Amino acid sequence: MRGLALALLLALAPVAVRAELPTVAAKVVRTYPHDPRAFTEGLFWHGGTLYESTGEPGRSFIRKVDLATGHVLAQATIAAPTFGEGIVPWHDQIVSLTWQDHKGWRWSLDGLKRLSEWHYPGEGWALTSDGHSLIMSDGTPALRFLDPDTLTERHRLTVTAEGKPVANLNELEWVDGEILANIWQTDFIARIDPKSGHVVGWIDVGALHRQIGYADSDAVPNGIAWDAAKRRLFVTGKDWPTLFEIVPPKRR
Repeated sequence: MRGLALALLLALAPVAVRAELPTVAAKVVRTYPHDPRAFTEGLFWHGGTLYESTGEPGRSFIRKVDLATGHVLAQATIAAPTFGEGIVPWHDQIVSLTWQDHKGWRWSLDGLKRLSEWHYPGEGWALTSDGHSLIMSDGTPALRFLDPDTLTERHRLTVTAEGKPVANLNELEWVDGEILANIWQTDFIARIDPKSGHVVGWIDVGALHRQIGYADSDAVPNGIAWDAAKRRLFVTGKDWPTLFEIVPPKRR
C-alpha cells in the first residue's frame, strides 16, 4: 500500500498513457510459476538466474529464484517495519532500496550477505543500470542517475509523454538502450528514451493482468527482467502467481 497521499500523483500518469504514442499489447511466449505471496518490487536476470525483491513490512526479501520452478534458492530478510523496494546488480554486488526509510544496502550477489548501508533523500522505488550509472525511480516523474561506486547523484531526467510529465515510475529495466518502466496503478510499461526522457511507446500488459484475475488494487503489474543473452523479457506483478515471458519490443 503506497498511501492515500501518493495517489494524488496518479492524475499525471493516466494523462500520459492516453497520449497518441505507439502501444503494443504484450504477447506471451511462455509462463512460469511465481510466488503468489511475493509483493514484487524489483526483478532482474543475472548469470542464468532470476533475482527478486519484495515489499510490505514482514514480507520484504531479496531472493535468488529458480525460473523454471519458482523455488527460492537463497533469501535475505529485510526486517519489519522496513518496506523493501527495488534492486540492481553491480559487479559482484546487489544495491537495494527501501520505500520511506531513506536508506538502502549493498549485498553480496553470491550469498546475499548485507555488506553496507547507504542513504538518499526522498522515497526509493526501483533501480536499473545502463552500464555506467545506476538509475533510480522515486515515484515522481524524475529518474535519478547515480554513481555506482559512491551512490551519489550525478543528474536527473524528467520523463514526459506528449509533453506531459509521467509520475509513478515504478519498476525499471534497461532493454536495448531504453528504460522500461512500470507505471504504478496502470497496465502500461513505458519505453523511455534515456537521453531525452521522452516516452517513445507503451507496452500494454492489461491482458496478462486480466488473466491473473485479481481485483485487489494493490496486485498491480510490477517487475521487469531482461535476459540479454537469450533476448527474453520477463514481467510479473505484485502477488501474481505467474511470471510471463513476453516478446520484447522491437529495437528502434
